[in-house]
Amino acid sequence: MRRILRLALPVLIALVAAGSNTQAVDLLPADRPLPEIVDFYLDAKLSEAGVRPAATTEDAGLIRRLTLDLIGRIPTEAEMRAYVESTAPEKQVELIDRLMASPAYARHQANELDAMLMAGTRGSLRDYLNRAVEEDRPWDQIFREIILADESLPGLKGAGNYLKPRAKDLDRLTSDVSSLFFGVDVSCAKCHDHPRVVDWKQDHYYGMKSFFARTYEAGTFLGENDYGTVKFQTTGGEERQARLMFLTGRIVDAPDVKEPSKEEQKAEKRRLAEAKKKNEPPPAPKFSVRAQLVDVALQPGERDFFANAIVNRLWHRFFGLGLVMPLDQMHSANPPSHPELLSWLARDLVEHRYDLRRLIRGLVLSRAYARTSIWQEGEAPDPRLFGVAAVRPLTPLQLATSMWVATTDPSTLPADLTPGKLEADLDGRARGVASALAKPGEDYQIGVSEALLMSNGDRIQELLTDKNERLVGRLARIEDGDERVAMAVRNVLSRPPADEEVSLLGEYLAQRSDRQVEGIRQLVWVLLTSAEFRFNH
Repeated sequence: MRRILRLALPVLIALVAAGSNTQAVDLLPADRPLPEIVDFYLDAKLSEAGVRPAATTEDAGLIRRLTLDLIGRIPTEAEMRAYVESTAPEKQVELIDRLMASPAYARHQANELDAMLMAGTRGSLRDYLNRAVEEDRPWDQIFREIILADESLPGLKGAGNYLKPRAKDLDRLTSDVSSLFFGVDVSCAKCHDHPRVVDWKQDHYYGMKSFFARTYEAGTFLGENDYGTVKFQTTGGEERQARLMFLTGRIVDAPDVKEPSKEEQKAEKRRLAEAKKKNEPPPAPKFSVRAQLVDVALQPGERDFFANAIVNRLWHRFFGLGLVMPLDQMHSANPPSHPELLSWLARDLVEHRYDLRRLIRGLVLSRAYARTSIWQEGEAPDPRLFGVAAVRPLTPLQLATSMWVATTDPSTLPADLTPGKLEADLDGRARGVASALAKPGEDYQIGVSEALLMSNGDRIQELLTDKNERLVGRLARIEDGDERVAMAVRNVLSRPPADEEVSLLGEYLAQRSDRQVEGIRQLVWVLLTSAEFRFNH
């Protein structure tokens, strides 16, 4: 079949690297449109490498990519056909703005941020993030609310769910905050200075850990003591008391506080136990070291790590590969593939108050984002050049939601699924299937559980029944064989079929005219389990 993509993706061993300083010299002016900046820097690198980029993808491919990336599902048949048939000169801009204005956009972005921030835990920030994205809270505000975790304030219920699963393991908490928010894995500097990266010393690791050393769980709340220090031993055997140190080496001076006696600590534990019974939050510290971390991380001259990290993670989500790879290895020995581009985007993000919506819109409006994933001849260029679109596996929720849309009778769906309760119901309905799927990593291969689910799982079989609201039932009521095949391909693969597909698949169904429904079910199943459906391409 045309465009059926290979299941095995090449291993992206990215020896790409990352610097931490956004103040690169000779950046393009700040008033240039963001999509223009993306294309300028990428095209310059392609030209330097002597590579001509791939062409723009066809309309059907672009609406599928945008709909998956912005609202987390494939387009309906009606949405796809309307976009393909439209002759409006600004239809791509109009599509992006319509998708980003929908409630489905907020839900999908909250799902993506939740998956990023809560990876490796059983907790969820989704309720908090849903409100935060709906209200367009800036990324620095989200960071502040998550790290301070004061759930007694209006609108912050659930914000503490980031720290709570990690609060009992300060090493895990230190590593996760450094990796996720600052793009730096400092865990290799725990036992000794980093063996291969001169940037990271033990002082950095324990300095970061010191910002969390006073944090504790207090029932459903998080508390923070006014005392508590971190001590460590160097490889030379020297014992040191860590100072509050950010990744840049910036020291935060904390007031000297005498540690309470054992009797005073016991009395404090009794007070906390009593407050826990009453479900009351613990008293706020006089000097919050977590608040100091937030403040220093967002200061001019210190905030490069914070801005670079989220730009790089969003770039990775929409382009399939970060400007810095691995995502948590931003240091001087691992420069970005496009340092000026990363610096410009990070500067722009800061100047526009960490507006993620603006950044995302700019990325998906670029010509580079709209390139086809098909390289016509010869060996494809280095993925770090971004000359051809990456083939990206769908997330579990994207896949589960898209399967429901693909196997639904299109006549039962409204012209626009995005507003109202239906899209929210769809998101909830898909979670059961999504929970059975593994989140794909960089070197993605379909796991055994997914293969078994797609082969004979009850949840998949339920989507393939011939009930009136299901696609199989609708196809069974169509007498014209060509139209039957065309509708199946349009619904599942979000594009018009090729003539050869109509011929081949029509012949397959004709050979099974004595068991028509079963033949149609097999046809839909083949399309649904194809690599073309499994990936965002």
